[in-house]
Amino acid sequence: MAQIRIENLRKEFGAFTAVQSSSFTIEDGEFFMLLGPSGCGKTTTLRMMAGLELPTSGHVYIDGEEVGMKPASQRDIAFVFQMFALYPHMNVRKNISYPLISQGMGKQETRRRVSEVAGVLGIESILDRPVSGLSGGDRQRVALGRAIVRQPKAFFMDEPLGALDAEFREHMAEELRALHDRMGATTVYVTHDQLEAMQMGDKIVVMNHGVVEQFGVPQDIYDWPATKFVAKFIGSPPMNFLDFEGMIAIGSSNVVLAGHDVAIPKSLQGATGKLTLGVRPEHIRLSDSSAYRAEVIAAEYLGTTQIITLATANGEAKARISSADAVRPGETVGLEFDARNLTVFEPAKGRALFSEANQRVLAHG
Repeated sequence: MAQIRIENLRKEFGAFTAVQSSSFTIEDGEFFMLLGPSGCGKTTTLRMMAGLELPTSGHVYIDGEEVGMKPASQRDIAFVFQMFALYPHMNVRKNISYPLISQGMGKQETRRRVSEVAGVLGIESILDRPVSGLSGGDRQRVALGRAIVRQPKAFFMDEPLGALDAEFREHMAEELRALHDRMGATTVYVTHDQLEAMQMGDKIVVMNHGVVEQFGVPQDIYDWPATKFVAKFIGSPPMNFLDFEGMIAIGSSNVVLAGHDVAIPKSLQGATGKLTLGVRPEHIRLSDSSAYRAEVIAAEYLGTTQIITLATANGEAKARISSADAVRPGETVGLEFDARNLTVFEPAKGRALFSEANQRVLAHG
């Protein structure tokens, strides 16, 4: 398989900049997610990596070779599209074998590879059926088979499960990840679905307006978002933002919200003015002894847990608490925050100033 590295990759369409100087490395054998909302530049980035779009500037390396100006046919990669892109006049066997036949591979080896791939994907029984009569899930397996049969250096997938219904999409996501693990392939996968990215990915790049907002493993991106955008985009419900104004003094272990101290892990030297405290819903607890009070606006029952919406002096917040905790709209409750899982943001640019629990500064340039 292959390591893939992009350096300062940029794409302009006239006056519009779709991708702005992106850089990251995909290690050999990783399942790598390009995540972000529609129009963020993730598909354009993938297409430049695949050779379907030429970059305005920057570099793409596959196994150390600069391929940024090479066409897709010379990159030894396989592309899987959202809408499958199968040949409707061919049956399953011919669709899967087509790339090998185009390369001039012999009939015996082609037959062997198609049989092997069909066994891996569990589609032996439909090899002679026309693709026009297949279900969405079977069509997706055929599209994957056509990519796998070539044994390329890397697989590039653009929303490959987007056309499936929600229940089957989750099942296929599990199958796709298991297939990746069996093959040890390098896979680059575009999605707008944060749950899909967190479930499947070894590493995630989060993009917004053509910019890489954060790059890392799923847990770090969830626990320690580098920007407010990432904090809002990842998580359901997303991170809460409580605005306050003042200074976090050197040696201080708290910030003051509505006149009450809230513990934080450590000081941030020089942080002053208007700041935002970020806290995930699961890191807010109800506490009768806490002086920091909030009014319950609504409660959403979710089985063993519930999501309650709270009006605080520093903004609206949501907390994920046990369904055993009896709360009613209009009731006033005390709140405590888990000091090990708080982030302070600079509001103007939305950058995370620090997250002390993992001893990392997350501020970006």
